[in-house]
Amino acid sequence: MWKEQRKTGDHFTGIGLTLLIISCAVFLFEITLTRLFAIAHFYHFAFLIISLALLGNGASGSFLAIFPNLIRNETVQNAFLLLCACCGLSILGSYLLFNHLPFDAYAVAIDPRQFLVFLLHFLALSMPFFFTGMMVNGFMRTFPEKSSQTYAVNLGGSALGCLLAPLLLPAFGGEGVVCLCAALTALPGLVLFLSSIFQPASLRFTRNVPVIIGLLGCAVILLMSIPEAWSRGRVSHGNPFFDLYLSPYKALAYALQYPGARIEDTRWNAFSRVDVVRSKGIRSLPGLSYIYPGLVTAEAGLFVDGDDLSPILAVDSNANYAEYLPQSLAYRLRPTASVIVLGPRGGLDLLAARAGGASVITAVEPNPLLVSEAHRIYSLPNIIESVESPRAFLRRGNEQFDIIILSLASSFHPVTSGAYSLGEDFRYTVESIRDALMRLKPDGLLVFSRWLQVPPSEFLRAFILSVEALEDSGMDPAQQIVAMRGYNLGTLIIKRSPFTAQELKEVRTFAESRAFDLVMLPGLQPEESNRFNILPEDDYYFTFTGYLNAANRTTWLRAYPYDVSPPTDNRPFFSHFFKWSQIRQVLASYGKTWQPFGGAGYLVIVFLLLAVILFSVLLILLPVLLRKRAESQPAALGADKAMRRRAMAYFLLLGFAFMAVELPLIQKFILYLGQPAFSFSAVLFALLLSSGLGSHLSKHISGRWLIMLGLTVALSPLWLNKCIESTMGWTFPFRLVLALFCLSPLGLLMGIAFPKGIAAVQSIDPNLVPWLWAVNGVSSVVASVLSAMLALSFGFHAVLAAGGCGYLLAYGLFQRLSMSIKGSA
Repeated sequence: MWKEQRKTGDHFTGIGLTLLIISCAVFLFEITLTRLFAIAHFYHFAFLIISLALLGNGASGSFLAIFPNLIRNETVQNAFLLLCACCGLSILGSYLLFNHLPFDAYAVAIDPRQFLVFLLHFLALSMPFFFTGMMVNGFMRTFPEKSSQTYAVNLGGSALGCLLAPLLLPAFGGEGVVCLCAALTALPGLVLFLSSIFQPASLRFTRNVPVIIGLLGCAVILLMSIPEAWSRGRVSHGNPFFDLYLSPYKALAYALQYPGARIEDTRWNAFSRVDVVRSKGIRSLPGLSYIYPGLVTAEAGLFVDGDDLSPILAVDSNANYAEYLPQSLAYRLRPTASVIVLGPRGGLDLLAARAGGASVITAVEPNPLLVSEAHRIYSLPNIIESVESPRAFLRRGNEQFDIIILSLASSFHPVTSGAYSLGEDFRYTVESIRDALMRLKPDGLLVFSRWLQVPPSEFLRAFILSVEALEDSGMDPAQQIVAMRGYNLGTLIIKRSPFTAQELKEVRTFAESRAFDLVMLPGLQPEESNRFNILPEDDYYFTFTGYLNAANRTTWLRAYPYDVSPPTDNRPFFSHFFKWSQIRQVLASYGKTWQPFGGAGYLVIVFLLLAVILFSVLLILLPVLLRKRAESQPAALGADKAMRRRAMAYFLLLGFAFMAVELPLIQKFILYLGQPAFSFSAVLFALLLSSGLGSHLSKHISGRWLIMLGLTVALSPLWLNKCIESTMGWTFPFRLVLALFCLSPLGLLMGIAFPKGIAAVQSIDPNLVPWLWAVNGVSSVVASVLSAMLALSFGFHAVLAAGGCGYLLAYGLFQRLSMSIKGSA
């Protein structure tokens, strides 16, 4: 019966459907892991999740290359049933390990055991992808004539997982979706088991009773752990054993240590988890002058992904505190102003604008959960609510405003920690400031603040990118920027035209009355600065004026101890201050500081790169070495050495090129779609689904398409930038559709390369396929880490160009491989 199914192709209704569901579940788990990492640790380590997924896939190829007889035609159903059970249990097991044996990033430098914990997490979380890779490899080995369709089913299921993630997260929360993923992997295994009852006795699963117990165990655990109620995104879990463990260094964990503090509400949407904490200890008013005589206590605090506290202040309380905030200077200069507040979160800047006499206030907040939780503020009479990406809002319409406030959305994070080096932030780029300036009236003001650190870093970088944005717009920063600092916050006020003498007088009066130190002001003298929040040396005044008056700013930036060059949309890493010249200082303090990654976030990528290179070499060479030593197969992996080297180089290049395209596109589309989670899901959905279609059509397409693909990718910064810039002002649904439309042709071409190579290799030696799968997988692992490093140093465009060159080189190798195959035939 099974042989008949193989001949007629009916296996796609059984095993093929199983592979589709498993691929969907495991990729859904991968996307959910990025959200769980964001909450438990840092969101921008998405590339790490991609790396461990690729590592698991690559390891499966090496495993089957070493043990080629594990999955045979007559045992494929039994093997798939076993793999379904292993996949479901590994999803639950790896999540529980990650949750109950947490990795402490802050203790890495003083507790070497944390490296072992990190390694254990990395290996455990890669196991579901290992078992999925085994299924795909086993399917290709059993049905070599269907390899392109198999690859297409795998990619299609993965794309379906991308589509489901933003739909399921709001309803079930991250923990609930993990349990759903485990259930999805158990479901096809149970169906296969039940269907086998009606097959001949030789094909029944009577020997797999432990497997069935495992599958049923997944279902039982699912019933115990699934959220028992969900409505409007509120999630309450029936089993706290599955609740996500939060790093003790997250702001939410700190807040809950205050006596009487409690979580009042928790909500999920597709891109965030929002917690509302009720506590008398929430007194966060960034920038408040130290001479303010009162005490301000918030009603509650908002935490997004467990971090970045934003207070919710009482609407009917006395708002005298607003006069002691640095942004209140803007309302003195522009009474009864029309105001935009970009990203007001809990609403502090909205209340400050009302207290300052603003006539109309437009609140542009991209997260609807924050608007809902602080609805008492957002629904005040003169506040217009707009749930939208700030960059998209600035590009839409031509209305101009008196004041634009770019709210401070992040908590204080020491530069020396390096914890946020990898985080993209498109609010603080030259292009973003330029967009804001264009929405100001001729005498309008742009106001934003950053935390103070010594030596100057993020406040200095904010000033530098403001200078560059003004000069790019043909303006004079020396006459159009006012900078002042308080105890721990620095504030920039940028005017679209030069400040008048009367305005400068008002600035001086305000700064003195509120004990703010002037840092930059037209005509400012050194003795006018460093008067209230006194520093041993006035580093801010001298660095600001030093950069502004430098004869060669490139030389000045190169000599500065931190990287404070202005971020751009091509390289939007505002919190990345690392320079290689800091290595000596980092090594000197290693083991003596309680900081994540020992004081340099960039070095964690270097460590990961070395680790994955080691894993990759082992996974590629181990099958060759073991099979060379096997007496029964002296010619390791078959085929002649030259042909095998060409095939290996081809699949190495494919793995590198695919990730060098995928990762920068994910990061680049964060700007266009407004949220990392939206970009992650949309880009992967488009590329995987269209790649699956390309794989299905690969038999009918010539290999010359690789030239077109390489050129399209290499030139993508030109056409993609033009497309993004001209349509940034569109509403989100239209931007999403356009993003999918732009990415799909690229994915279609990218999907043809792998099955083309597999078909070529299968014609000479099918035993090479699992090994080459491993080669491609581990190459992708290295490329995912290397792409992150290249993007930090050189920007997204450089990584895309490298991906395009990779595909062009792959074309040359494919031609030589095809010629070798024809010659040997």
